[in-house]
Amino acid sequence: MRTFRALDEIPADFGPTILTVGNFDGVHLAHTHVLNEISRRGREQGKRSMAVSFEPHPSRVLRPGMGPRLITPTKEKLELIEATKIDATLVLPFTVDLSELTPGEFASRILKDYLRASEVHEGANFRFGHRASGDVRSLKEFGMKMGFEVTVYPEMRVHGESVSSSRIRTLLKDGEAGRARHLLGRAFSIQSSVEAGRGFGAKYTVPTVNLAAYDELVPKHGVYVTRTRVGEECFDSVTNVGNRPTFGADSFAIESHLMNFHPMEITEATRVEIHFLKRLRGEIKFPSVEALREQIARDVRTAQRYFGLVAAKSSPK
Repeated sequence: MRTFRALDEIPADFGPTILTVGNFDGVHLAHTHVLNEISRRGREQGKRSMAVSFEPHPSRVLRPGMGPRLITPTKEKLELIEATKIDATLVLPFTVDLSELTPGEFASRILKDYLRASEVHEGANFRFGHRASGDVRSLKEFGMKMGFEVTVYPEMRVHGESVSSSRIRTLLKDGEAGRARHLLGRAFSIQSSVEAGRGFGAKYTVPTVNLAAYDELVPKHGVYVTRTRVGEECFDSVTNVGNRPTFGADSFAIESHLMNFHPMEITEATRVEIHFLKRLRGEIKFPSVEALREQIARDVRTAQRYFGLVAAKSSPK
């Protein structure tokens, strides 16, 4: 997949394109359905398929300090989009000037002139242009005038819930990692590196990994059954997200206890990815470190039962 970060990076002969425009935060099931469709349509017609996204998230420009924490930062978002096999993603810098384009100007300048759209695919709640004044009805009208077709997808629902980035954020803030997983089509995950100053040596010998500072969306504080990938290895794990009240205030951490751990090479460049599967409990302030250790042992046993049940369900009958 090619990634463009400005309109003038797109080759003049790149189009015509079959495209979709959106923030794609989370790259959830509804997003991947549309992305797979434009990829398929592109292959059928011998045209380029393209996703058009924005950086930063528009609300961070229009309402500074009030924008949502992201389900998927740009790097992870692009990796997930690439998995759909589309040809390119345009990460369009979102500016105040861009936000002031009328819906007609956006359709004419961006979709028609720069991207040479032949088809535009969007969800039914798609909005665009200044003050989000354009909708799919006006997009269809522009398409008729400017020579591109518009395909509109109805709201997707899974287990009775609307598949949307805002709904997924709410579920994660409530600790509902399992329900969020149904809408994402995969476990919610975060990627970072190991916290600096943890005593890297020739071998990392402690079965607990603390994640470096992470500024985007994390699930509700508490303890979760997780899978943690450290470099190229993946461990069943139990992860605490929160302020570690047993150790005092202002000690926020994302800390994974790795099961079946073995000493391994870890550096500050080693990537860590934590997949959140199920919330076990909220934060507890224990009377002593020993009491905390006993609870962690109980959490590990609960996680082991969870993974055992998963393995039993997935084994051939």
